[in-house]
Amino acid sequence: MSYKSLFTVLTDEDLVEDTLAHAVALAAAHDTHLDVMCLGVDRTQTGFYYAGASAIVLQETITRANEEAEAVKAKAEAILKQSGLRWGAEAGVAQLADLGRHVSARARFSDLVILPKPYGEGRGAELEPVTEASLFEGHTPTLILPEAAMPVPKPKRILVGWNESIEALSATRAALPLLRQADSVHVVVIDPPAHGPSRSDPGGLLSQYLARHDVPVEIDVLSKTLPRISDVLTRHATDMNADLMVMGAYGHSRFREAIFGGATRNILEQTTLPVLMAH
Repeated sequence: MSYKSLFTVLTDEDLVEDTLAHAVALAAAHDTHLDVMCLGVDRTQTGFYYAGASAIVLQETITRANEEAEAVKAKAEAILKQSGLRWGAEAGVAQLADLGRHVSARARFSDLVILPKPYGEGRGAELEPVTEASLFEGHTPTLILPEAAMPVPKPKRILVGWNESIEALSATRAALPLLRQADSVHVVVIDPPAHGPSRSDPGGLLSQYLARHDVPVEIDVLSKTLPRISDVLTRHATDMNADLMVMGAYGHSRFREAIFGGATRNILEQTTLPVLMAH
């Protein structure tokens, strides 16, 4: 099993170099094709402006979004032409409210999507819906990149957050090409249930599954000694000097105006290492 098609979405000229550094390194390490979507984002809100102004403002914002998309594409192509990879790049414009449709339509035909961290200083409002679309609408495993992190296309120490959920299992399966190349993979179980079929061997079945794929796996059972699960995972990742975290992505109803679940959002806000997620 290996990655054959990688995909990334670029919406900010300032994030092109960092995002493509990771994407190019991963594509080169796995000898795979890299597709790049360069989007200019139209942030106008229909009905927000006074009568007669909407058409003028709309034209101006579309023109600006087109210019941003072309600038991002030009910067991306300059990097890709030097990479020696098989790649493709396209530019387009999408409204902020309609980003999900465009991103998910392309993401679902990829093995892995590579995106910058959606939260933090200088991060645009469009990064969160792009990440949501990849994970929840495109149903595609997604590698989230923190700020100023060096590319590690073949991580040697990997933490897998395990809670017996379908989401966590999906993320683990999606990470298999990386897990098989690692020197050590730690399956981390936090406060395993006192009752149930796995109570005497938490993480045992996952460990067996990974071992059959020649993954050098071990199980770490931890107590929830910090207020949030994400805090425990982050601290343990630091303690083991992990290069990558793998975990399920959990979402809430859009009626709550926050698609990401608590642990997922907390990790995305505070992570300092790449996180591979799947839903």
